[in-house]
Amino acid sequence: MKNPLRFLPALVLASATIATSAVAQLNVPSDGSDGALLITESTNIDLSLATTGAWNTNNSANAGNGVYDPSQFAVVFKYSSVVIQGGATVTFKNHASRAPVVWLVSGDVVINGTVSLNGQDQVQVPLLSEPGPGGFRGGVGNIGGGAGNGAGFGPGAFNVIASPVNDNGGLGVGNYGQTIGFNGFVGSSPYGNASLIPLLGGSGGYGGYGRMGGGAGGGAILIACANTLSVTGTIQANGGYGFDNSSDPYYYGVENGGSGGGIRLVANTISGSGTLTCYGGTANGGVPESGGLGRIRIERVTDTSGFQIVPDASLLSLTNATSPNIFMPATGPSVAIETIGGLSAPADPRSSFGALGADVTLPQLPSTTVTVLTTNVEPQSVVTVRVTPRSSGNFTDTVANLYQTVSQSPLVIRWTANVPVSGGYAAIIAHVVRP
Repeated sequence: MKNPLRFLPALVLASATIATSAVAQLNVPSDGSDGALLITESTNIDLSLATTGAWNTNNSANAGNGVYDPSQFAVVFKYSSVVIQGGATVTFKNHASRAPVVWLVSGDVVINGTVSLNGQDQVQVPLLSEPGPGGFRGGVGNIGGGAGNGAGFGPGAFNVIASPVNDNGGLGVGNYGQTIGFNGFVGSSPYGNASLIPLLGGSGGYGGYGRMGGGAGGGAILIACANTLSVTGTIQANGGYGFDNSSDPYYYGVENGGSGGGIRLVANTISGSGTLTCYGGTANGGVPESGGLGRIRIERVTDTSGFQIVPDASLLSLTNATSPNIFMPATGPSVAIETIGGLSAPADPRSSFGALGADVTLPQLPSTTVTVLTTNVEPQSVVTVRVTPRSSGNFTDTVANLYQTVSQSPLVIRWTANVPVSGGYAAIIAHVVRP
């Protein structure tokens, strides 16, 4: 089961209590305990090395490896400064939770090289393409022997179409900002919000009718620094490519790309002429079966940049010495899956599909009840539970019914949904659309 703390509307900015410097700067909550990040050659940062705990604890004992905070669903690094030299590329190995990346920097950030959170391109069955940190996996390809291809994962994924795409049927793909399909088919609405609070990555493309699966969604990163954030290089969180399997003897069509992820930059001064991209992955040589675009957010006091940006960024002006919102404030809305089939859902689910065992094991039944708890969410909201099989099937979306009000202050509501159950592994997510 994928971590359900995902899909929430825009929030009011909150303030943190941090001492200010005599020099004009933002109040970014970084104690610098992960040290200075200096990248002189291409480096893969292993997020699985992060200790588990509260993000704001001093990390000197595990310096440089970050802290995974399940309550914030993020791997957080508290750097004193960041320098990525030209020609060097920073990539990431996912934490088991596939949480997004947060860099909190007490000094300056200089990115002359590349920071990449791209989703993985299509992979051969029975594997699933791996997303960038914070994104979702692509669907599995056609396994054969009665085991068919599968839908992509994530709130914006699309189901497998009923026939090969050669008949001009609409192509469903991973969707973060938009979806474009064959013959102009328009997909699902965007998810998340322009503020990128919470921080979300892209969804996966569905697996095709050959043996290769869909591309994975791009990841998500927040870089917040107290002083100047300069980008003359590239920050990218693109969806992984699908693939045209025409050379495959089992070819029946094309697979689809994952959608773009999220990039959020927060600084006192933003500068540089670099590139920020959250493209969707393409398929079939780039014809319009690409994944949807992601989201980019820039918050700053002063902006002297001339970035090349795709898609267009959402902008927010800040004032000197303000405390930007890093995570969702305690008074903000939240959603979590409470029980599945009467069994408690884990507080930190992994949706590992067997590698670490199931989060919840159910008997083979036609359906089961899922309960969802929302906090600070209006009763007029729409709560949906999505169940996506590991392979051989489409996901199902079930609208939950309001069951009871647990408390009024804060407003906590329990919702129930009767969802289908099938053999094998499946991932479950809950999301909320507020009025």
